[in-house]
Amino acid sequence: MSTISFKPQKITKKITSHLPERATDVIMSRFGLSTDGKRKTLEEIGKKYNITRERVRQVEDAALTSIKKSEAYKKEQAVFEELKQLIKKLGSIIAEHDLLPYISKDKPTQNHIHFFLTLGDAFKKHREDDNFHARFSVDDEIADKVHETLRKLYASLNDEDLIPETEMIKRFFEHMKDVAEGYRDEEIAKRWLSMSKNVAKNPFGEWGKASSPNVRTRGVKDYAFLVMRSHGSPMHFKEVADSISKTFNKKIHYATCHNELIKDARFVLVGRGMYALAEWGYKAGTAREVIADILKREGPLGKDDIIAKVNKERYFKNNTILVNLVNTKYFKKNKNGLYTLA
Repeated sequence: MSTISFKPQKITKKITSHLPERATDVIMSRFGLSTDGKRKTLEEIGKKYNITRERVRQVEDAALTSIKKSEAYKKEQAVFEELKQLIKKLGSIIAEHDLLPYISKDKPTQNHIHFFLTLGDAFKKHREDDNFHARFSVDDEIADKVHETLRKLYASLNDEDLIPETEMIKRFFEHMKDVAEGYRDEEIAKRWLSMSKNVAKNPFGEWGKASSPNVRTRGVKDYAFLVMRSHGSPMHFKEVADSISKTFNKKIHYATCHNELIKDARFVLVGRGMYALAEWGYKAGTAREVIADILKREGPLGKDDIIAKVNKERYFKNNTILVNLVNTKYFKKNKNGLYTLA
């Protein structure tokens, strides 16, 4: 079912019908309003008419002014009001990359809608910049609040943060306290978040800084980090490679995966071919080194406590731990039967 009640191509035809031939062609070319849907540059149009880019811009501006003064344009105000109400319903400010596909999947139709948004006085176009994607708004107050909230939200994130979407939306509204109840909507918040270039979500739907490798995956090691984090416990490098292939539809060779895990400090080798994430508290080292480290830190411990603590940091068989404990060169039992460093 269509989200709009009018036929954009018909409206364009009506409101441009009074323009001279060249002005019509410039508007059609600049906004991609022909059937091929291709937008042309000032330079391309200038070459066609043997005029400068600046002259093309003047023709375009004059044509837009002429349309806005025409009777045909005044008669079609219901179209512009309908678009205004639609944007209001979607959150009063929305990224162009969300709005146009929401209205239509058809590229030429999207171009006609973009043309109306450029023409209508109710719509404010915010150009793409370093922090935000191109977007349209119909309420300055809401637009300012959303921009400010996105800046605050970004400033509150650490480089390593990965936040579930529901939590991210909750945080968004905590930063944007005084917003009307009608805007406290999950879908609206997701659209607002997608305007930002600084925050983004990874393929598991977790949000963080867009620059973080945990969000913008750039290679095998980033994919490995995400699948292991999702798995929640140590994995063999072959399991990691298979999981990447299944989750991201990317064929990864076992050797490639193993090499990437070895080189990256986020991963710790915890057993034969088994890797864990450093953030889980696992440490590198032999069984003896890990036991010694624990006893230095904790003091004398019983056999079961040592096994439990070692298994939180490394992935050894219990027998491996016990064999090391009876090596009297490194460990001894005190009078209470607890193990200490020799």
